[in-house]
Amino acid sequence: MATLMYPIATEKALGMVDRDNIIMYVVDMRSNKKEIKQEFEKTFGVKVVRVNTSATIKNYKKAYIKISKESKASDIARKLKLV
Repeated sequence: MATLMYPIATEKALGMVDRDNIIMYVVDMRSNKKEIKQEFEKTFGVKVVRVNTSATIKNYKKAYIKISKESKASDIARKLKLV
């Protein structure tokens, strides 16, 4: 099961990349925070500080993934071609 589906590239999400070192991702509805954290760390090779999730009315789940200060979310955003 692929937990991470695709990154969110809205103006709010890109602001969080620069301001808060957070990447927003749409994730599988059945995934939990621990699974999201493990897959993100394995995929991008960074340390994740915390994961917050929210389910939307349109039946998908968003994950707010905060990255440790040693790494920059903007570097990951460039890899994902968000910036």
